[in-house]
Amino acid sequence: MRADAKHPPAFPNAKSSLVMSKFLHKLKIVVSDKAIRNRLLFIIGALFVFRALSTIPIPGVDHTVLEQFFANNQFLGLLNIFSGGGLSNLSIIMLGVGPFITGSIIMQLLTVMSPRMKSLYTEEGEAGRAKFTQYSRLLTLPLAILQGFGFLSLLQSQGVIAGLSTFGFVTNIILIVAGSILLMWMGELITEYGIGNGVSIIIFAGIVAGMPTTVSQLAFSYTPAQLPLYIGFGFMALLALYAVVVMTEAERPVPITYAKQSRGGETYGGTSSYLPLRLNQAGVIPIIFAMSILLFPQMLLNVLTSFNISGLDRVSNVVMGFLNNQPLYAIAYFTLVILFAFFYTAVTFDPDAVSKNLQRSGAFIPGLRPGTATSEYLAGLITRLTLVGAFFLGLVAVLPLVLQMATGVAALAIGGTALLIVVNVVLDLLRRLDAQVSMREY
Repeated sequence: MRADAKHPPAFPNAKSSLVMSKFLHKLKIVVSDKAIRNRLLFIIGALFVFRALSTIPIPGVDHTVLEQFFANNQFLGLLNIFSGGGLSNLSIIMLGVGPFITGSIIMQLLTVMSPRMKSLYTEEGEAGRAKFTQYSRLLTLPLAILQGFGFLSLLQSQGVIAGLSTFGFVTNIILIVAGSILLMWMGELITEYGIGNGVSIIIFAGIVAGMPTTVSQLAFSYTPAQLPLYIGFGFMALLALYAVVVMTEAERPVPITYAKQSRGGETYGGTSSYLPLRLNQAGVIPIIFAMSILLFPQMLLNVLTSFNISGLDRVSNVVMGFLNNQPLYAIAYFTLVILFAFFYTAVTFDPDAVSKNLQRSGAFIPGLRPGTATSEYLAGLITRLTLVGAFFLGLVAVLPLVLQMATGVAALAIGGTALLIVVNVVLDLLRRLDAQVSMREY
């Protein structure tokens, strides 16, 4: 007691020194280990190629008209996130990974409607998942053609792309479809030879590359009268950043006990552990899915309006009026984020399968019988956790839209979605990197 009172600052200093020592040790492993270093260098090289491709524009672009058309357009701003910044100058990768994400959404929906697809995704192991991913790849091609045709038709009607013959129009479609397929392939290469999810990293790189432009726009539009607004926005951004990190890392530990087993006169088991259930099981996927669903009708209408179908203009005006109504758009966005959070969690977390795996390994949750009782308990628990996580995710997603309606600053509407994606991708990358370091240590 007397020694503790004599040196009260020793414990904080010792703790901080220990944390710094661990950090430097892990950093040394990252730098010295050839396998980890090569994975990081592969990611950097792939992103360098990706950013180089985003600077190559398609033929026939009028950049002056493009800047006017792109200004304060929320639809194009959200689509630019999926293109990784390639849409802002109509590059050959202007579609980005959007078609692949849309194809993945369709395949995920099929797991709910088709028992065959569900068993392929959840029960057939790596071979089933590989086949499932292959179907998503095959869907990407027609979706890329559809989105490319619709978007180029819209740009041509607005005068952004002018002076192109039919051959030139078709050539542009081939270029941007090939660019989307190339990005999909690069994303899978990053997943396989790098660290983390390749598609998410590509989206992350596009967001980060566009941040200087957003900051400069806010800086040039600044007036002294807006100083309280900017201070308030900065404070809310830091608060949202902290909340996203805390909620992403939050988990509910479920205690597990392993039954004792006797083999050859020796007793094994009897140890206790826990099953970590994350508060936000789906991560940033609900945000990406919700954005894709909101963008897809607009792309589809752009395609159909080019065929001059009677009565379609009325439908197009109703849909576009709904999407341009910010309160209704925010409500739809919030609802879709919550629905997709529940949907993706239901697809990726199966309480019955977890209960069976625990029973096979001789483990049980104290106070619950193995089997049906354990499955029902896990299902109820994951539903309550997902409700909290989904509500928070939806709230953070629409908060910038609310701020935009209140302040009139268009850049805020895109900033919240970008913040969620960036934070989740960074945390996932750090978690996977830490796993690689731990694997090398042992």
